[in-house]
Amino acid sequence: MVFGLFLQAQPGGDYTFLFFMGLMFVVMYFFMIRPQQKKQKDAKKFREGIKKGDDIVTIGGIHGVVVGIESDETVTVEIDKGFRVKIEKWAISAEATQKAGTPAK
Repeated sequence: MVFGLFLQAQPGGDYTFLFFMGLMFVVMYFFMIRPQQKKQKDAKKFREGIKKGDDIVTIGGIHGVVVGIESDETVTVEIDKGFRVKIEKWAISAEATQKAGTPAK
């Protein structure tokens, strides 16, 4: 008899479902999508502001110093004395003075 009560349709049930689906989307936007977009924007701003002499960390975990900027897309990084590597700017994760994974301030 109790199960029969659960199976009965309630008036306005369709609108309630749509309301909760909309509410769930809004919550997902503010807790997942928006922070990720902000993080990407901060990372792009940091990469555009890289200059010669900056200590950086690549996404692969390699620490180095920027010794030259080749173009808008590539930089030359000195990893060890005399050992230089040309890398893409998108491969730069953070400043070496910061903890990797935290955005530059």
